[in-house]
Amino acid sequence: MRNENSVILITVVGLNAFLFSPTSLAADSLSGNIGITNNYLWRGLQQTNGDAALSGGIDYAAQSGFYAGTWVSNASWDDEMTYELDFYAGFSGEIKDLGFDVGFIYYAYPDSKNDVDFSEINASLSYGAFSLSYAVLADAEGADFADDSYISADVSFELMPEVTLALHVGKGTDDFYAGESFIDYGASLNKSGFTLGISKTDLEDDDVKVYASYSIDINF
Repeated sequence: MRNENSVILITVVGLNAFLFSPTSLAADSLSGNIGITNNYLWRGLQQTNGDAALSGGIDYAAQSGFYAGTWVSNASWDDEMTYELDFYAGFSGEIKDLGFDVGFIYYAYPDSKNDVDFSEINASLSYGAFSLSYAVLADAEGADFADDSYISADVSFELMPEVTLALHVGKGTDDFYAGESFIDYGASLNKSGFTLGISKTDLEDDDVKVYASYSIDINF
């Protein structure tokens, strides 16, 4: 498993992952992204021990709703680890006003001393400003399918033109991701690629974390 100081979410995506969003891509498109943050957080868990992270990715989206991509960032939560490399694919779309997304993501850490790679199957629903997501552990060394999962709820509001307030709460249901079940919650302000946010978990001795990030999208 993974925790803030040593072993496992994780990506980002994600979530996250944090700098890619396959469901937001234009149809039949190839795009990229580059981002930087002072503290790479994934589900409220630090992935770089509080240090800065530089990331980038490439995404393909088809008109049918299929998407696929890859994303890389420095990461250092396990012995000798220097980076994370993610691969993901899925299908997204809308039924009237209800958006949906189902996908698969593989989190790889090629130079880590230990075998800490893992994968997840994920699904999400969105309606207006609200979204609900669920991810289940698919495969990992020493773990079986569905040994852990993560469920989260998010809402975003436009406070003023181009300024969005996002609120988040999530729960890891078992001990793979953080050594025990946990809850994370946070809030962020977003404008033109800039994000300023706070995040906290209910893990013992975990402090409030303040982070800032900037990302740009590139259309090929």
